[in-house]
Amino acid sequence: MNHTGDQFKATVNNQFIFDDVKPELDIVPMGDGRYHVLRENVSYHVEILHTDFSAKTFSIKVNGTVYEVGLADQYDQLVARLGLAVVAQDQVREVRAPMPGLVLDISVEPGQQVRKGDPLLILEAMKMENVLKSPGDGVIKAIRITKGEAVEKNYLLIELD
Repeated sequence: MNHTGDQFKATVNNQFIFDDVKPELDIVPMGDGRYHVLRENVSYHVEILHTDFSAKTFSIKVNGTVYEVGLADQYDQLVARLGLAVVAQDQVREVRAPMPGLVLDISVEPGQQVRKGDPLLILEAMKMENVLKSPGDGVIKAIRITKGEAVEKNYLLIELD
């Protein structure tokens, strides 16, 4: 499968920044979050260790070395340049499923105070556990799902005040 399209800015290990990353890769899924990747005739063994789709951060192991990667698409980069990133994130009052999955655990309850980045729930998708975190500070207004429930992409999971 060949992935091309938008350009990304990637930050690796909070230290290395790569601008205009073009995802031109040949990827073969090996199962259980493992992939064989071919780029410019070089072979890589990649394993997805952890994903946080709301924050666009990922822990991946490439040929035995673990990397923490943050991605920013063209819209994320524009929002950051305009200085709107913090304001936009803090106004999010709904947490929706970033992908179809199964709710494994819920870490909060209605009325609970949460801070930006606090874990809210664990969603299993494609045999990987994904921790969904609070997009901002607030109070849990309502939990719209139950442990063990299967949800579709964009399904409303939690509301914040």
